[in-house]
Amino acid sequence: MRKPEPTLTTQELAIMKVVWRLGHATVRDVYHALLESRHIAYTTVMTMMNVLESKGYLKKEKADRAYRYRPARPERTVISSMVREFVNRVFDGAPRPLLLHLVKDGRLSDAEREELLRLIDEER
Repeated sequence: MRKPEPTLTTQELAIMKVVWRLGHATVRDVYHALLESRHIAYTTVMTMMNVLESKGYLKKEKADRAYRYRPARPERTVISSMVREFVNRVFDGAPRPLLLHLVKDGRLSDAEREELLRLIDEER
């Protein structure tokens, strides 16, 4: 059995989204991007980015006097892994109950439901 990847916390995912969007970023870049939506300390961002590097989600290289971080894994791969882990943990590995929950929850618009049906048909 494959060793599970360390999952991302909410804060780690927020940092990864910034780095994926920018392609590469310094701690300062990520700090300023996160400040637009929440209060966070610079040192917290620095610590979290070091944690993400140790978990294998970021790679860093020296750029002038600061480190520049870039994603070590593609966004799609990480998100797929997180969804798979969620389905395994919450729905005992069965994706059907997740889909039923999303459809019955009422948060999907008619357009989103149509797109979901179209995607299912394409996969047949």
